[in-house]
Amino acid sequence: MTKFAIYQVFSAKAQGLKGNTAAVVQLEKPIIASKMQSLAADFNQPATSFIWQENKEWNVRWFAPDEEIGLCGHGAFASFSFLKDEGVMKQSLAMQYEKGKIEGSLENSTITIKLDAIQRIRQINPPEAIVKGLGIPITEMYETDNKHLILTENESVLRSMNPDFNMLRQSEIFGYAVTAPGDKTDFVSRTLVPHVGQLEDHATGSSHAFLTPYWAEKLNKNSMTAIQLSKRGGYFECQLDINRVKLTGGYEMIARGEVSNL
Repeated sequence: MTKFAIYQVFSAKAQGLKGNTAAVVQLEKPIIASKMQSLAADFNQPATSFIWQENKEWNVRWFAPDEEIGLCGHGAFASFSFLKDEGVMKQSLAMQYEKGKIEGSLENSTITIKLDAIQRIRQINPPEAIVKGLGIPITEMYETDNKHLILTENESVLRSMNPDFNMLRQSEIFGYAVTAPGDKTDFVSRTLVPHVGQLEDHATGSSHAFLTPYWAEKLNKNSMTAIQLSKRGGYFECQLDINRVKLTGGYEMIARGEVSNL
């Protein structure tokens, strides 16, 4: 039988922030992608992480219910949480994925993931469909190797944003993190993915891989706190360490079981 668990990560109970959920499936050996996709659809979580050990190295792939995810920060965080609870991760661990490596470590009874910082490629003019679809002032917009980064005026404006996803889908841009200075944290954000079923993500580690270096430069500080203003809400402690981003947050296991017939 194959073990699985479902985690709630980047949560902060004291602030009423529930974070994001992810399933983690520990495989004895890799299975074909179509089977992973089918299982992810059955779990119907924002992300399902498939992890396995090969030649003493841990590997991971992430799937949303409808497609594979190239980089999933909250799925990686859930994977390290699972390995900690299974007694596999004693202090630190690395996982290989298609484009690189993600590290996890235990620090003061919390889990921290470290991933490559994603830099801005160039500033662009916002497409008309995005301007109309977001319905808020856009002061800057940047392309990255992941999603796009969009800056708006302040937290109040970002909280009030009511996206028109039909309009946003008229742009071919896959997704974007809309961000602003925070009232009680260094920055806030919302991650929109109009071309997939989820539409808005709850707590997005990959977005913070490019938001962290952006705000570190803008605020002239390397350690910051951030809240993702989704319906569930996500809380991040962010640190820029040269060309790596460290993300620390809370987690809780909410279900576990076994999968048969793999």
